[in-house]
Amino acid sequence: MGSHRRLAPSGFDRGSTAAVGLLSVAAALLGAVPAAAAPHDDRRAEVDRLHTEAEQATEAYNKADARTDALREEVSTAQDSIARQQERVNTMRDALGSLAGAQYRSGGIDPSLALLLSAEPDDYLDRASVLDRITTRQAGELRELQQAMRDLAQDRAEAARKLTELEKGRKAVAAHKKTVERKLAQARALLAALPDDERAAYRRGSRSGREDLTALAGAAAPASGRAAAAFAAARSALGKPYVWGANGPSGFDCSGLTQWAYAQAGVGIPRTSQAQSGAGQRVSLAEARPGDLVAYRDDASHIGMYAGNGQVIHAPYPGAPVRYDPVGMMPISSITRV
Repeated sequence: MGSHRRLAPSGFDRGSTAAVGLLSVAAALLGAVPAAAAPHDDRRAEVDRLHTEAEQATEAYNKADARTDALREEVSTAQDSIARQQERVNTMRDALGSLAGAQYRSGGIDPSLALLLSAEPDDYLDRASVLDRITTRQAGELRELQQAMRDLAQDRAEAARKLTELEKGRKAVAAHKKTVERKLAQARALLAALPDDERAAYRRGSRSGREDLTALAGAAAPASGRAAAAFAAARSALGKPYVWGANGPSGFDCSGLTQWAYAQAGVGIPRTSQAQSGAGQRVSLAEARPGDLVAYRDDASHIGMYAGNGQVIHAPYPGAPVRYDPVGMMPISSITRV
């Protein structure tokens, strides 16, 4: 039986096989990852990330700013109260000084000696009665003064604590402001680096929405008159610019828009999206009605107002005006009916 022997490939054959293999791998790689698109996709994703982080920093800024505003009012009220208390203490001290002087001048003599020296015992008895009344009154005034001074000291200490907290709050506001401005500057630089068509596509497609849906056919009615008024106010803000840290009327951040809209309805809600998400009754998406507040992400760092038909009105991010977008544009954390 003859034996069959496999011939060793020639150098040309080996080179051809290797070349074909390399071309196949290269074709597969090129088909899987478009070389030109990947950097742009990365930039768009980075812009989204920076916008998200800037929005989170904006909400932290709003929270610190609202707290410092409240503390500023509390400190001002406390200082007015302290000034009035100090005036009262001074008046009480003056009165006690007069009583003490009168007692020393009139009652410094031993009663038995005063009786012996008195030409008329009845006169002495009258004077002794007056001195007793003065002493009793003085004791009461002294107790009142001591309590007033304790209250004044406590109020001073509380005012000092609030002033310290206010200063910390001011520093926190400044720090959050720097963070927002830095991240927004980075996002603007990345957007500017994109080709014109890519940049335009990003702005059209990011949380893709239509700016003017004047008729939301078939939308359910708002749950209350105040929700209807707030929804009407939010619609009136369509097209207004996103301005971080602003709550109207010429520009808004996300929670600034919803706070302003409800203020137009005569309803006060908190400043931050996190606080707004807890400012009413929770409802499901299936139960949502126009005017309900829709909070996004696990940390509720973005918020909009439900508009019906699966849409929300919101202030998206810098460069994008107040507009309608799909309610499912981001993961929903809660829906709140005010």
